[in-house]
Amino acid sequence: MDRDIDAVVVGDVMLDSWLRGPVRRIAQEAPVPVVSVEATEEAPGGAGNTAANLVALGARVRLVGAVGDDACADRLGRALALLGVEARTVTVPGRRTPHKQRLMVGEQLIARYDEEDREPIAGEAEARILAELERALPGADVVIACDYGGGVCTPAVREALAGVPLLLVDAHAVTPWRVCGPAVVLPNYGEVLQLLREDGDVADRVSFLTRRSARLLAASGAGMVVTTLDGEGTLLHRPGRRPYRTYAEPAPDHMATGAGDTYTAAFALWLAGGAAPEQAAEAAQAAAAVVVRRPGTATCTRQELLRELRRAGGHEDGLVQAADRLAQRLDGHRRRGQRIVFTNGCFDVLHRGHVSYLEEASRLGDVLVVAVNSDASTARLKGPGRPINSCEDRMSVLAALTFVDYVTSFDEDTPERLLRMARPDLYVKGGDYTPDMLPEAPLVRAMGGEVKVLEYVSDRSTTALIERVRSLPAPGSPGPL
Repeated sequence: MDRDIDAVVVGDVMLDSWLRGPVRRIAQEAPVPVVSVEATEEAPGGAGNTAANLVALGARVRLVGAVGDDACADRLGRALALLGVEARTVTVPGRRTPHKQRLMVGEQLIARYDEEDREPIAGEAEARILAELERALPGADVVIACDYGGGVCTPAVREALAGVPLLLVDAHAVTPWRVCGPAVVLPNYGEVLQLLREDGDVADRVSFLTRRSARLLAASGAGMVVTTLDGEGTLLHRPGRRPYRTYAEPAPDHMATGAGDTYTAAFALWLAGGAAPEQAAEAAQAAAAVVVRRPGTATCTRQELLRELRRAGGHEDGLVQAADRLAQRLDGHRRRGQRIVFTNGCFDVLHRGHVSYLEEASRLGDVLVVAVNSDASTARLKGPGRPINSCEDRMSVLAALTFVDYVTSFDEDTPERLLRMARPDLYVKGGDYTPDMLPEAPLVRAMGGEVKVLEYVSDRSTTALIERVRSLPAPGSPGPL
């Protein structure tokens, strides 16, 4: 994606709660476990989770929905605000804010209990939702309707969305949305069977859907259909083409909560950014893979998604790249309009100062490249006894940091050769410098890049750490008096 995307989400917003604690006894009233709740986590669910994922992936988002006049609505509003979602929710007196609560013991889901009202919203409340939607739609690059039968997506709301150029629909019941002619609908397998009016109790769901691809497109009235198959991935149906399949990482059902919302958000964002539908499907599957590894209702950031896509692509040696291969990969990022940040150093003993400045550097762009001095280069710069750790070990540690995208090495005293190959948008160094003190600065500026110096955390340097270690008494010797 080479620009910010403006998105509107409309539909059933809810609050997800996860109550966690151990079981230490059985209840006297009945043979059921007594869970001692020690922690409660809350996050926006439903349309709220789709909106939160869009924000995490870099979009500007306006969310239109309905809440009750209760404390749950206040908690949901605060959660959305903290995540950066512009919530334009309508308060409906006498109605409960949808609240889904899950009771967990370790990784085991013990019970789920929901509080909600599912009657269609009508009268003044519906008119206010339509008014908010009318104000939200201008300027939107993509619109997502999240219709889980919670009463917000009434016929009048669907009528208001008819003709929206890029409308994606995630609905429990797809048929009512046919009148809108959506660009994409995203039903799960059960919703597909309802749409086709078939039993579908088959061992090979992929083959079953592949044979019915044309029927599915016709029945939905959509330009594309994405059928989600949980642990089996997804099938993207397009007219005149064989369905395109993505593959999922198997995960327990309770870990997949909200993964569909993440998929929808990423798919919508990549489509709105000009990606081919197949590319959007791969990006969406990668985003879902990020969140199914986390407990609760989670989001996937843009940087996490880019990292996951590189892993899924099977890049040689993971994030550690030879210079020539790295240059090719960076050319691809550059064509997609992504901002490349470059930094370099010995990173002999990784400390908090390094981590802080690398994390800050990653926030200044889309792709962070870290170049590491080779063992010979480090020895020339740092003197006898250095490096403490080999170049291979230093690169492996850096590649384990979630905010580092690529790691490479160089034998020279300066990374000038790598800089010419990488052509970064921003060259960053950490330490007590000014930009003009850096010998690489003129080269970076000549190539059209910027130079920035970030501070280390005070009293955190590799040299200081090594000196402190060396000053410790040897085992068995008396300590300092």
